[in-house]
Amino acid sequence: MTIDVQPVGQNGTDIGFAGLNTAFHALTGVNMKIYTITDWLGLVPIFICMIFGVVGFVQLVKRKNLLKVDSDIIILGIYYIIVIMAYLIFEMIPINYRPIPIEGVMEASYPSSTTLLVLSVMPTLVEQSGRRINDKLIKKLITLFSGLFSLFMVIGRTISGVHWLTDIVGSVLLSIGLFYLYKGFVLKFSKER
Repeated sequence: MTIDVQPVGQNGTDIGFAGLNTAFHALTGVNMKIYTITDWLGLVPIFICMIFGVVGFVQLVKRKNLLKVDSDIIILGIYYIIVIMAYLIFEMIPINYRPIPIEGVMEASYPSSTTLLVLSVMPTLVEQSGRRINDKLIKKLITLFSGLFSLFMVIGRTISGVHWLTDIVGSVLLSIGLFYLYKGFVLKFSKER
């Protein structure tokens, strides 16, 4: 919001790191096919969240007490709520707008919500599978899938041209910070039990 801010966005909106962002956008252009593919694949982490929601709900029903639900599942639920809140805050307080309108509408662009969602959820899939699955091959396959999927999504969102480069970088940094916050709480409460 303070470095190389220029009115180069849609309708003359201010964009930080304007030289870098506009040069990268000129390099990649806009690819709506990649945007559409990554948009639909953004449902994968939502499905993963729902799976863990069902795990927590089943534990709650069987154990008949919220305090008897695995602490890492409770922390995971709280973490997912924090990720959603981070997204909503940036939707309500736009830092900048996308380089192009989506279906004729100026949309908030920072951070990339799809990138934030993918990079906040996929590491939890790896972490939770490490706790809940005993088969080493399945764990490795989940880790490989999560890594390749995350890489594809970040690269896809970056080269689709619907975000500024700094939107993607901001999402990566924010999701890393949020995941380590989650991981820290899980480790703290796992040691106490």
